[in-house]
Amino acid sequence: MPAIARALALRSCRTARCARSLVTHTSAVREQLRALLRETAQPVAVVTALMDPSIPNKTSSASRSGFHGATLSSFSSISMDPHPLVAFSLRIPSRMATSLTAAYTVGSAPAHLVVNLLSEHQADTAVRFSRPDLHPEPFASVPHTLTEEGLPVLDGSIGAMSCRLIAASWPLHDLEMLARGEKGENAEWDGEGVASELFIAEVIRVERTTSLSGEEARPLLYYRRGYVTTRPIDSDTGVKPSS
Repeated sequence: MPAIARALALRSCRTARCARSLVTHTSAVREQLRALLRETAQPVAVVTALMDPSIPNKTSSASRSGFHGATLSSFSSISMDPHPLVAFSLRIPSRMATSLTAAYTVGSAPAHLVVNLLSEHQADTAVRFSRPDLHPEPFASVPHTLTEEGLPVLDGSIGAMSCRLIAASWPLHDLEMLARGEKGENAEWDGEGVASELFIAEVIRVERTTSLSGEEARPLLYYRRGYVTTRPIDSDTGVKPSS
């Protein structure tokens, strides 16, 4: 039984039949939410960082470069004032989650990671950083420069942000732990589905990026299980959204 459903059952259910119905309801909501979000376009981003040296080198994208990168399944700007903050989640267990946790715990550099917002020309880059089993050395074939802290900025991105983590990650599979205000260090997931951790980071610098096409590019978006980009909508009203 998933930990989330278990937490809800403890609060509102006292019978096995009730607990089973909660699991079924949660699964149905999950599928309905997936279907709804497929109809919305999401920005595609790759987070880059230094690989934690304690991680074995087997199929890691850091085996030669010392860097690690991962395509994010969720990314958002969550605040501008008083602090510019972004948030993203990573599946666990993962080398990137382990590396970022190590960077926050023992690192002293101003920035722990870079979030690269991919352009319409970088669908292949998104795939390379999402499939380490097929592309164990993505940095060898993806042009990049380095920040002041020595972190990779991917050439051709529409923009990149150097960020520092503001806290340890939050386990999204244990709602009771979050309700108590605990971070849940080393919390393990033993339920169904995929567990994730939430990372919140402060943007300390917007990095310069190098164009690969020589012209302004549009963003890469994920929509209906595929990569797309934007186009202007024809309108006679002349009304623009407020920022």
